[in-house]
Amino acid sequence: EIVRNRLKIRAAVGNAAAFLQVQREFGSFDTYIWSFTDGKQIVNRWEKIEEMPATSLLSDEVSRDLKCRGFRFVGSTICYSFMQAIGMINDHMVWCDRYRPCIEAAGQAGGR
Repeated sequence: EIVRNRLKIRAAVGNAAAFLQVQREFGSFDTYIWSFTDGKQIVNRWEKIEEMPATSLLSDEVSRDLKCRGFRFVGSTICYSFMQAIGMINDHMVWCDRYRPCIEAAGQAGGR
């Protein structure tokens, strides 16, 4: 009852199948998604929250590619948020306590 949009429910099933196909093709979804940045974290240097975008050219590209692979409800804003969440994009403000540790962690893990 939480998700009332039937299209979103159907998309979740379809996205799961598309996810499995990406895994078969690339070996893992991780390998696929990080291929967009050659395994490197994108580090932005925002000083004000107003500077941080909701999308980027990269999130536009990822969104287009996912849609071509059969994913649905994967717009550029969702993709940008996902890339932030997995550490692919470091959008912490330069004055944030997490800014430097996230850069260092990405360097130790090869961007992942």
